[in-house]
Amino acid sequence: MNRRLFSFLGGEAGAWHVTGMKTIVGDPLALVKCIDVVNGAVDSSPQNNQWLLRGITSNERYVIQEEKQLLVAKQEGSDRPGATMAALIPIRKNASWWSLAQDERREILERRSQHIKTGLKYLPAIARRLHHCRDLSDNEPFDFLTWFEYAPVDAAAFDELTAELRESYEWSYIDREIDIRLSREPG
Repeated sequence: MNRRLFSFLGGEAGAWHVTGMKTIVGDPLALVKCIDVVNGAVDSSPQNNQWLLRGITSNERYVIQEEKQLLVAKQEGSDRPGATMAALIPIRKNASWWSLAQDERREILERRSQHIKTGLKYLPAIARRLHHCRDLSDNEPFDFLTWFEYAPVDAAAFDELTAELRESYEWSYIDREIDIRLSREPG
């Protein structure tokens, strides 16, 4: 089993209850009541699910060593007992983004948009796990699935984080984004 593969099933049942689903740009996803997160492959979207999104965790592609050390030192894992809120934010970037060389994307990501610096401000309160979809197939509907978990007390900070990122230059390359907010029972 590939432990880096995650499947997100949107439907009628799942550990995470959808509290809000908003299309930021592009085509929407079908509305669902719950999301189940499976660490591994799912053969097909099981009954009572509207959609299946897949992504794979990978190495940090746009960070320099100093940033990586800061991220590792501050980042906490998911499934923390108090982190009963989450967000799944699928994103697709346009062809202009993907036509850039990696060093050009890095320049936009950090120097012009300060993506990593912005994210570091909200650690460790907001845990993040990035899933790459393009590594699986050209047919995936999104390039990235970003999974965030946080405690209810940090909900306003999460809203600040997403607002800051959406105002950055990098976001001019986004052509599809869905913001799905979730909650689960403590435990």
